Amino acid sequence: MVIHPQPLMDAGSFARSAKSQLEEAVGLAEAIHLDVAHAQIFQLKRHTPKTHIGSGQVDQCAQIISEQHINLVIVNTQLSPTQQRNLEKAWSCKVIDRTALILEIFGERAQTAEGRLQVELAALNYQKSRLVRSWTHLERQRGGAGFMGGPGEKQIETDRRLIAERIIAIKKQLAKVVRTRELHRKTRRDAPYPVVALVGYTNAGKSTLFNRLGGADVLAADMLFATLDPTIRAITLPQGQQIMLSDTVGFISDLPHELIAAFRATLEEVLEADVLVHVRDVSNLDTEAQKADVESVLKELCGTQWEDKRRIEAWNKIDCVEDPERLPKPAGDYVILSALTGDGVSSLLHRIETLLQAAMFVEREYRIAHGDGKALAWLHAHGNVRSRTDTDDAAIIAVSISPANAARYEKLFLFRDA
Repeated sequence: MVIHPQPLMDAGSFARSAKSQLEEAVGLAEAIHLDVAHAQIFQLKRHTPKTHIGSGQVDQCAQIISEQHINLVIVNTQLSPTQQRNLEKAWSCKVIDRTALILEIFGERAQTAEGRLQVELAALNYQKSRLVRSWTHLERQRGGAGFMGGPGEKQIETDRRLIAERIIAIKKQLAKVVRTRELHRKTRRDAPYPVVALVGYTNAGKSTLFNRLGGADVLAADMLFATLDPTIRAITLPQGQQIMLSDTVGFISDLPHELIAAFRATLEEVLEADVLVHVRDVSNLDTEAQKADVESVLKELCGTQWEDKRRIEAWNKIDCVEDPERLPKPAGDYVILSALTGDGVSSLLHRIETLLQAAMFVEREYRIAHGDGKALAWLHAHGNVRSRTDTDDAAIIAVSISPANAARYEKLFLFRDA
């Protein structure tokens, strides 16, 4: 059973409809193969500290749970430990909130050792807040160990200590992963290949687009969080430039803070990207709200670098848009496409190429004496010659070239006359 408690006033410029939020919660449940027997929206007149929803709504749910023999209730919000416990007592079944549900999905989907560590860290930080004294089975005392006297420690204290120790151990392991990832980043920075990262809301079509561009076989399914572990492929742009394309984990509204913290090492791949391609599902009625959620997390990650990031919006799933008049109003740099059919993908590649040219190259003019074929050949090999103007004694070459190669040319030939 899935319930969505909807406040009467939903804050935010891009407030979602209660129906779409309930549908997303059902999709999250189905993503881990749960059979949803009942789904319902509850309008909240006021916040109830004990159970989050009102007492009448608690009784209504209890009746449905009893009649349909439901053994799990998902409440699509963040519950306090006390609220979760009170609802479990009232309904005599397991109750989890949105955070626990997303953690469950991440735990099932993580494939790499790093991904599993990150999920476990997030889950332990979440569980740590759930160890409260009113859980009576945690109140039993254990005898002291070894030669130590005293009454021993209570089960709750033991669990807290074990969780704290495991968190420290995982953080040490992740620190090693971070160092290894930084070495990989340094290797990529040293290589002459710019990085383009696909980012976006979960199920926006990032993996389908990644497979289309990179000829990869990353899992692309119509489900939330089909991709958790980042994947990188080398692809070649239309004019021959090679880039590294990165597929990243999808974002979602109300992404648990525990997950943002745990996955920071993975998400920081975004910081190293030369271009961000924000893949949007424009067939979704909440596409503007989804965009706001994604940009909120990215701004948190990138900080002051956010405004300097070169970004393209890939308006995906255009083949699913029945009413073109409903498309968002154009703002910023965007390309309309369908990753599934391939329509518009070439336009995206050309746009990426244009942005990288602006990001990675500078315009220079060099004066090369007639007959100096070596200098001319070097420019053709290491830059993109835009034009050539011949004078009586020299050729004026306009070239688009990387700053590093410009410095190398000037050191080798010393014929710059810009």
